[in-house]
Amino acid sequence: MSAPRMLHPLMLETPERVADGMGGYRMVWHALGIVHARMQAGTGAERAGDVGAESVVRWRITLRAAREGDPRRPRPEQRFRMGARVFRIDAVAEADVAGRWLDCLAREVRVA
Repeated sequence: MSAPRMLHPLMLETPERVADGMGGYRMVWHALGIVHARMQAGTGAERAGDVGAESVVRWRITLRAAREGDPRRPRPEQRFRMGARVFRIDAVAEADVAGRWLDCLAREVRVA
């Protein structure tokens, strides 16, 4: 696999559960750093959401690999952010045999 063109800067974020003071918790997102990636849109669909129709688009996001256990390696519970757009990571796998690139399968949900 030749080197992909990494044209899109994305902020990698990780979740943390924080007590809300009333016996529950809320999710807070912490920025881990910027990664540059190639983004390829996949299938899209419309579904009924809590507040109305939602648009869901699947993405293949390719970036430089990091070894398993490295904090720079994305994980499925994390997400990428590009401005107001959010891409929730569903799965992560090596994109090439040499392990130089990772493919992150993610979904972007937008309220219509």
